Amino acid sequence: MNNAESSSVRLDLWLWAARFFKTRALAKHAVESGKVEVGGQRAKPARGVRVGDALRVQRLEEVFEIEVLALSDLRGPASVAQGLYRESEASKLAREQARAQRAAERAGYHPPESKPDKRARRLIRALGDIDAL
Repeated sequence: MNNAESSSVRLDLWLWAARFFKTRALAKHAVESGKVEVGGQRAKPARGVRVGDALRVQRLEEVFEIEVLALSDLRGPASVAQGLYRESEASKLAREQARAQRAAERAGYHPPESKPDKRARRLIRALGDIDAL
């Protein structure tokens, strides 16, 4: 927490220090493209972030709704970065449900490796054309 004497830190710098983005340039691009909101409004990369601010950060498919707990302009270990913010329980639950949904979509139908044998064809005919219903 390098900025103990300062009351705010640049938004893009804080997002980088809190490890939401790998580089500061990626953080700046995300803020400029509207992926980050401060208090429900779009912000510029140079906007000052203060303790208590509510942020909404969209990273790929994940959306984080967080509250700023501490300020830092230095990127440190992940354990320190996680202490800079607190994610709401609703946000955690929504991200977990979205992750489970994406996993279920990826684990969908896989076609069989070979043609059905004589017994399987008879069972398919006995079921009828399911798609025609």
